[in-house]
Amino acid sequence: MSKNPVERSLREIDFPKLVEGKEFYPSPASWEDEVLYFLFLDRFSDGREFGGFSGLDGTPVDQADPDRSTPLFSPLEDAGTAERDAWFQAGRNWCGGTIAGMKDKLGYLKRLGITAVWISPVFRQVTGSSDYHGYGIQNFLDVDPHFGTREELKDFVRAAHHSGIRVILDIIINHAGDVFAYEGNMQYTYQEGRQWPVQGYRRHSGDPGSLPFAMVDGESAEGAVWPVELQPESTWTRRGEIRRWDSFPEFLDGDFCTLKDVNLGDALKDPSAAWDLQRRIREFRPSQALRNMTEIYQFWIAFADIDGYRLDTVKHMEPGAVRFFVSAVHEFAVSLGKENFTIIGEITGGRSHATAILDTTGLDAALGINDMPDKLEFMVKGWRSPGNPDTEDQEGYFDLFRNSLLDNKSSRQWFGSHVVTMFDDHDQVGVQHKFRFAGDSTRSEMLLPAALGLNLASAGIPCIYYGTEQAFNGADHRNGDDSYSDVFLRECMFGGPFGSRQSAGRHFFDEAHPVYRFLSRLAALRREHMVLRRGRQYLRQVSATGFDGDFYYPQPVDGQLHWIIAWSRIFARTECLCAINTDTDRAITVYAVVDSTIHPPGSTMQCLLSTAEDFQPHVVTVEARQGSAVRITVPPAGFVVYG
Repeated sequence: MSKNPVERSLREIDFPKLVEGKEFYPSPASWEDEVLYFLFLDRFSDGREFGGFSGLDGTPVDQADPDRSTPLFSPLEDAGTAERDAWFQAGRNWCGGTIAGMKDKLGYLKRLGITAVWISPVFRQVTGSSDYHGYGIQNFLDVDPHFGTREELKDFVRAAHHSGIRVILDIIINHAGDVFAYEGNMQYTYQEGRQWPVQGYRRHSGDPGSLPFAMVDGESAEGAVWPVELQPESTWTRRGEIRRWDSFPEFLDGDFCTLKDVNLGDALKDPSAAWDLQRRIREFRPSQALRNMTEIYQFWIAFADIDGYRLDTVKHMEPGAVRFFVSAVHEFAVSLGKENFTIIGEITGGRSHATAILDTTGLDAALGINDMPDKLEFMVKGWRSPGNPDTEDQEGYFDLFRNSLLDNKSSRQWFGSHVVTMFDDHDQVGVQHKFRFAGDSTRSEMLLPAALGLNLASAGIPCIYYGTEQAFNGADHRNGDDSYSDVFLRECMFGGPFGSRQSAGRHFFDEAHPVYRFLSRLAALRREHMVLRRGRQYLRQVSATGFDGDFYYPQPVDGQLHWIIAWSRIFARTECLCAINTDTDRAITVYAVVDSTIHPPGSTMQCLLSTAEDFQPHVVTVEARQGSAVRITVPPAGFVVYG
């Protein structure tokens, strides 16, 4: 139980008392400086692990504590030992990760180099549901008891701040959980904006709607929706499930599968004007439900000292609603001294569309731009072009960060501070048969350091998905069945019934794992060199011979590119040259172009980091080739940095 009772009404929240005399943790100067880590709370830690990791003070955690019963995973002894069907079924339900377990791993995260933790939704889910993912909220003012209590969340944030780690919460204003039943408990679908009749609020998951569809008394706090201000029928659009996910206004007004859509306000419904963001924002009128949602998430900042939000399903909200929410939350955060509180929106679509949404709504950064995770992942695997600055095409990963002038941006660095970059994630929107980066082949696992090098040393705010640092290889290997495919992306770090690599009862907090150790070194280098965090970015030409006229931007041949991809970061007359090798079989030596004004022929550059097992810091001399170039060797499936 919570130490203090949970408010059932927003009117019970005393905001002045909540913030009185409280010193809030400050925002970072720039979120580009941070390294984010996205974890699924139910799948991260239950606090019972021992061996392989240390506490926050560096003391190894062993089995001396009788409450610790989960040993470290052994690849030779534990992989594939769980019965597959039972293991998969376990992954479809709650597995047992807690806030206390997450707090227990702050030392693990700090030594990894993480500076901000993005946590999947912590809020109370529909009673009796299997919504372990957290996106089916029943009470927006409480923490789900599977995870712990509100006081434990506050305590975790306090401990994280003490460790130098900020906390970002995943939040939802577009919908609540499956909190009510349509008439007859029918599964209605969207039909030309028709509003369907409602039976009543659910007492629990599967209940046919036995509570009145009106203001519910406090004795039913485990049913309906809370706070009470969300209970009027005007809170809901009541138009049934979305079937055509790109049809306007269906994707705005329909239910997100069984999750019930919140009526955020009155907006333009003419499909012919869907493109006109400014008009849609100008004519938007916020609903009382949106005002309530805004106050709810202001409460969580004041209550727990949260540092940022990741806003779910921005595509399914009117831009006017996003703008209203973002403006009000930013203003409130600034009043608490959080001048750079971040709100990261999940924005699907092309770069220009994402730019327009960011500009018009005030969101700070975007996730999901232009299939960015796909471009990052498959460029590293040698199946995509890195881009080509000699053309205006936007086909490659590096193309996404250039030509800011086309989007009316004054600086080449604009995209770097407004885009969150990652490759593994929790649901892989748009992909039917899902797998983690290392899940499709052993070759991909070899390329993980190269992918992480690209992620942390190229432009953007880098984010690591939990388990990637332990080479998690979740993949849906079923034939002809894509149901619940996202489960394979959500293995348990603490083992439980659904551990990675088809194991159970073995944890994966291995600080000796080579990918963990590499990522820790890379994050430290990124902290040390501002150019790797804030610098302008240029894809570089390379050459096997070094002859003038033989330099080029590498492109796939017959759909494959097993070669060196190099890029520079430049900041205040400082340059770092980074390169990955997408060939897993051989080291490759090339000449790579560098900036001739910063590195004229005869000057030198030092190798600051390499994935080579026998790596020794060494110096290379800049040669007069294609202006200026250096001769570098990148290990197979490797990554190097010169500066």
